[in-house]
Amino acid sequence: MKRNDDLLRDLLFEFEADAGGLLRFRKSLSMPQEQIERNYHVSLLSDAGFVTQVSETGFRLTNTGHDYVEAIRSDTVWQKTKDGAAQVGGMTLGMMRDLAFAYLKQEAKEKLGISLE
Repeated sequence: MKRNDDLLRDLLFEFEADAGGLLRFRKSLSMPQEQIERNYHVSLLSDAGFVTQVSETGFRLTNTGHDYVEAIRSDTVWQKTKDGAAQVGGMTLGMMRDLAFAYLKQEAKEKLGISLE
C-alpha cells in the first residue's frame, strides 16, 4: 500500500480534535478497504512516533505528533511541504516533518522579524 500523506495529515487532525485525546482502530476480517487504509496509516504514524498505542485498539498523539500538527496546520505550509517533497521525487516522513518545520520557521521569521534558528 502506498503512503498517503494527505490521509496522514487528516488523521493527525482527527486525533487532535478528539475530546478524549484517544482514537480507536479496530481490526476485523471483513473491514472495508477504507478502514484497512486508515489502520495502516495509523500504524505508519505510530512507526514515526507521532502517535502511540495505549491499549489494544486505542492510540493517542505524542508530543512529537502535536508538534507536527502545529507545523502542518497552515494549508500554505502543508502545500509547500508537499511541493518540496515532489520536487525531489519524494521524501521520508521524517524529512517531510523537517521541511514543514523549516517552512513554519520561515513563516514566523517573515511575520515576526526574528529568526528561530
